[in-house]
Amino acid sequence: MANREQHAMWLKRTLALSLLCLVLTPTARAEGELNWQPWSADLFAKAKAENRLVILDLEAVWCHWCHVMEKTTYNNRDVVYLLKSKFITVRVDQDANPDLSNRYGDWGWPATIIFAPDGSEIVKRAGYIEPKAMTALLEAVIADPTPGPSVINEPPVQPSKSHLLSPEVRAELATNTLDAYDIEYGGWGTIHKFIDADRMDLELSLAASGDHEAASRAKKTFVAALNLIDTEEGGIYQYSDAADWKSPHYEKIMWYQANGLRQYSEAYAQWREPRFLEAAQNINKYLMNVLRSPDGAFFTSQDADVNDALPGKAYYTLSQTERNKLSAKPKIDTHMYARENGWAIRSLAAYFAATGDTAALDAAKIAAEWVVKNRKIDGGGFTHGGADRGGPFLGDTLAMGQAALELYAASGDRKWMSIASEAGDFIAAKFQDGAGGLLTSVQSEANVGVFMKPAKIPEEQIQTSRFANLLHRYSGAKKYRDLAEHAARYALAENHLDRPSVHSGALLIDSEMAKEPTHITIVGYKDNSKSAALHAAALAFPAHYRRIDWWDKREGALANPDVQYPELDEPAAFACTDRICSLPVFDPVELANTVNKIVRRSTETAR
Repeated sequence: MANREQHAMWLKRTLALSLLCLVLTPTARAEGELNWQPWSADLFAKAKAENRLVILDLEAVWCHWCHVMEKTTYNNRDVVYLLKSKFITVRVDQDANPDLSNRYGDWGWPATIIFAPDGSEIVKRAGYIEPKAMTALLEAVIADPTPGPSVINEPPVQPSKSHLLSPEVRAELATNTLDAYDIEYGGWGTIHKFIDADRMDLELSLAASGDHEAASRAKKTFVAALNLIDTEEGGIYQYSDAADWKSPHYEKIMWYQANGLRQYSEAYAQWREPRFLEAAQNINKYLMNVLRSPDGAFFTSQDADVNDALPGKAYYTLSQTERNKLSAKPKIDTHMYARENGWAIRSLAAYFAATGDTAALDAAKIAAEWVVKNRKIDGGGFTHGGADRGGPFLGDTLAMGQAALELYAASGDRKWMSIASEAGDFIAAKFQDGAGGLLTSVQSEANVGVFMKPAKIPEEQIQTSRFANLLHRYSGAKKYRDLAEHAARYALAENHLDRPSVHSGALLIDSEMAKEPTHITIVGYKDNSKSAALHAAALAFPAHYRRIDWWDKREGALANPDVQYPELDEPAAFACTDRICSLPVFDPVELANTVNKIVRRSTETAR
């Protein structure tokens, strides 16, 4: 009841002030610019001393509406006057600060958060706020700085008692995921169409297990998403704000490049459709030609627009020849973060696995070596950038752990297995919270209000659980299984399962932790061409959840020697499940058939 009354009072107050502000006329640029400050540990101490509120503008280099808001709202005379009078203005590049980015990711970019001097939240707003609305909002907060409905406290998260879903919840989540599918255009939802990483991972996994309906949904979505591919320079746009996928937002962000490349590569491996290969090739071209630094690491993103006179909609409809004639291009964010590089490395390894393009694998190794040299820290973790505020952050070590595990499978080089294991150890030691789940950062830079403790993000729990579970399969170490279960129980908390964005990830955790991955081992010297051919065939096999080892006896036992393989006169491959192993396969062409038979036989036995 109290919350409803509070909500009603807030709406009444905001409406009244909004109506009052309608009489204000738009003004030209205010005299004097806002003094934007960085996020700092003493921010709220300063706010208390000066008796000022704090407004946080979370933006991104690539963010079109961030630029619009800077040009209009934050240059409006009335907005500037109010902010200078009563607020400390703080601006943060969300790509540079994963703690804030993760904490407020649900509010999109730009995200606007207003705090009391003690660090408690008053209001949160998503996206562009036009000047009159911002004026009304600021006046409302100044008049009554009590929390509004956007920050009403949620009940504490109680981790699930199990790392697996009950049959009833599993069925409900599967139904919800299916119901959200857009039968007409593909994808999920009716607006803001994009390649959803977890949902597409789930569809690919189901399709690989023989689910023809999942295969149909995945293929329809991948075909529709081709509208987001830049066929000139390459790369994939962030999303479409129309259901038919034909109204793209032209930002090119590493998260979407990496997942697009990885998943189109997996789609090509599964169905061998040329258009999926072409999409993967286009994204790979963009990574190599545009986002790759001279050092071999990868930049973060590219803006949608060139400038006010040439927005993305105009630039990206030009041919490559016409683009080359221009003196300026959309800005590239040249920061080189461990997290973004981890995403890129993992995707390049997947592209190599599906296509055999050795240049992609070489590029992945070079980038990984750069990150290890420049971002790796004691204990096996990774920093974000070169001069982080806060951290270390979970996302960087997680992304590099995933990348190293993928590089191990793609190359057979055991050093990547070691780096993946060290990353798992660092995550377990630094980010586990005794109350459940994993913290997004080792420390919170501002130890007041909502920042007394780093945030815990369901999506990171999902990714950590999946990584740690697969690391357990590769290494045989129970500690990684324990980590996977710890993260899973928090991800599967009842509070989180109310969020549709978590449903696919929860189903992936449930599926992967309940079974062994498809396991293919190459037995033979790594400098033998027949061994290499078998390894290439193993990588090309379309299993979404898999473990690929290459045992060269000269290197000693595998990290997880759970199967004793015979020493043969020539290289061979073995396919195994938790129930059965195949006879040796000597012909790369026959490997796929053998794996399919073993997987099918194991499934029938389980039934």
